[in-house]
Amino acid sequence: MAVNRDKPNRWNADMAQSVDLYNNWFMTFAPQAFHDTRIQVTEVVAAALRTTDNLQNLQPQILQQNPQILATLRMCTCPPLARDRLIGLAAVSKSLVERLEKGRLPTRLKAEQLSEELGKITTLISRLVDRDIFTWLTTDQSPTEAERYRAATIIADRLCGASTDPIVRNAQEMRQLQEIAVWLNAHHYRELPAGQRVRFTEMPPGTYSFRLNVPVNLTTEGEKTINIPIDAVIMRQTAHPGDFPVLVEAKSAGDFTNVNKRKKEEAQKMRQLRATYGEQIEFVLFLCGYFDSSYLGYEAAEGIDWVWEAPD
Repeated sequence: MAVNRDKPNRWNADMAQSVDLYNNWFMTFAPQAFHDTRIQVTEVVAAALRTTDNLQNLQPQILQQNPQILATLRMCTCPPLARDRLIGLAAVSKSLVERLEKGRLPTRLKAEQLSEELGKITTLISRLVDRDIFTWLTTDQSPTEAERYRAATIIADRLCGASTDPIVRNAQEMRQLQEIAVWLNAHHYRELPAGQRVRFTEMPPGTYSFRLNVPVNLTTEGEKTINIPIDAVIMRQTAHPGDFPVLVEAKSAGDFTNVNKRKKEEAQKMRQLRATYGEQIEFVLFLCGYFDSSYLGYEAAEGIDWVWEAPD
C-alpha cells in the first residue's frame, strides 16, 4: 500500500510545507552547525601550521610524514588552489593528490620519485603562499600567538567555505536520523548497539539500526556483490521469520537543482535491491526540503515511496 507516490494531487502542498520546514531549520540551526565546524577546522589548521613551523619549513618530508595537511596547504595560497589547479600547476598526478588528501601515500612510487613529486607541490605552495595572511613570512620572524590564530581562522573559513553544502547536509542528515530515532523509541522500538555486526535480514523484530550495509548482487548469478549503505533499517515489531526490514534513506535538499541531478541515485539502489531480494523489499525515502514534482514523479515511476518530515 503506497503512502505518497500514488497521490500526486497532494505533492505540491506537501512540497511547500517541506520547503518551509527546511528553510526554518536552516535559518535557526545551519549557522551554528557551520560555526561549530569552523572551530574544529581552525584546530586542524593550527596543527598544520605547527607541523610546518608556521609555513617556514615547508619541505617534502613534512608532507610525506603528514600527507593529510595538503588540503589545508592549498587554502594557504593566493589565490586558494582548487585540487585540479594544483595538479596542473605542479604537474603531478591526480591519484597522488587524492591519496595525500585522504592521509595516505602512494604505494607504487619509489622513494626518490615520491620525494620529487612532493617537492613539486611544496615548491609551488611556498611560491604562492598568501603573505597578506602569513605576514611573518615577509619579516622572517616567528609569529605571535595572535597572528597565528588570525591566520588559522582565515584558512579555516576558506576550507569551510569550500565545503559549505556538505557541512549543512551532514548536520541536516544527523538531525533527520535523530527524528527517526525519537519516533521509533516512542513506539517501543529498540536501537541495536552501535558497532554490532548484524545481517539486515536477521534483525530481531522491533529493532532498528543506522547506516547499515546491505549487500546487493552486481550479476544475476550473484557472483559479485557490493554493500549499499542504508541510513535507517527497521524491522517491524510484527515481522515474521524471513521478512525483510524497511529500508529508509534520509534525504534533504536546500534547492531544486541538486535533487534533480541526484534523483537517479535512489532509483539505482531500488533496482539493485529488487534484483537481489525481489519485489517485496521496501525502500522508502524520508524527505525534507526542496523536492519538486519532477523529482517525486521520477521516484514514483521507479516504485519508490516516501514520507515527508512533519514539523513539530
